[in-house]
Amino acid sequence: MKIIKPLYLNDKNLISYLLTPFTIFTILNNFSKNFLLKKKYKIKTICVGNIYIGGTGKTSLCIQINKILKNKFKTVFIKKRYLDQLDERKILQNYGRLISGKNRGVSLEKAEAKKFNLAILDDGLQDKRVDYDISIACFNSTYGIGNGYLLPAGPLREKLEILKKYSAIFLIGEKKNIKLSSKLKKFNNKIFYSNYVPINLKNFDRKKSYLYFCGIGNPEEFENTLNKFKFKISKKFIFPDHYSYTNEDLDKIKKIAFKNKLQIITTEKDYERLTNNNKKNIKYLKIELQIE
Repeated sequence: MKIIKPLYLNDKNLISYLLTPFTIFTILNNFSKNFLLKKKYKIKTICVGNIYIGGTGKTSLCIQINKILKNKFKTVFIKKRYLDQLDERKILQNYGRLISGKNRGVSLEKAEAKKFNLAILDDGLQDKRVDYDISIACFNSTYGIGNGYLLPAGPLREKLEILKKYSAIFLIGEKKNIKLSSKLKKFNNKIFYSNYVPINLKNFDRKKSYLYFCGIGNPEEFENTLNKFKFKISKKFIFPDHYSYTNEDLDKIKKIAFKNKLQIITTEKDYERLTNNNKKNIKYLKIELQIE
């Protein structure tokens, strides 16, 4: 069952304090990975991941990296196959070749066999069996590191010290979080900033009022982008990340939109999860990551 990210992960509070002893399991799991044998592949690898659970813009950054490098290299996206992430695989396939299996190592071997010379991995920093050429840790500039605790007391998969081992950090989102930058620079000073830029604004009449819905890791970031580009938001529906929409969900949204004379807008990732019938009268905001 998919759940919405608990709010206690954002701040230090009673729940996070009570869960702190259980972070020992995360610590032990991470420690055990130090004994795994790392393999270096012939194909060059760029891994875009995170140590913060939830949406941090990894897929968007992978697409942008591919856009920059695809004319110099024969590129391929690698994404581990998770049943609830079909939407992200579909989006990656819209921008390049994709190999998706249950094991990243096997996928990299397939990429080598097919003569690709650069693999861009969407997620995988915690897979310590692969010796990546470049490793990038992404953070959402609004949420940052949350309360700073490890799972399950906080949203971090690894301690911040691990950032010293990664090639670079990307802060993604509308907010320019100087406080977060200063904190992360203690561990890695190679920090880049990027934000979302819509590339299909001409498809929308921003004089009209809108209803938006989404089921993504950081829905607030989508709303921030809509506000930045002067969309008039009257109603919103937020679902868990990778949510599978039912006909009843979409019927309810469309009825409310019709009753209130609202246009319906969603994200590209959410649009990919809709059936062709449900896509009627729904538009998605196509965004591109702009790297400073």
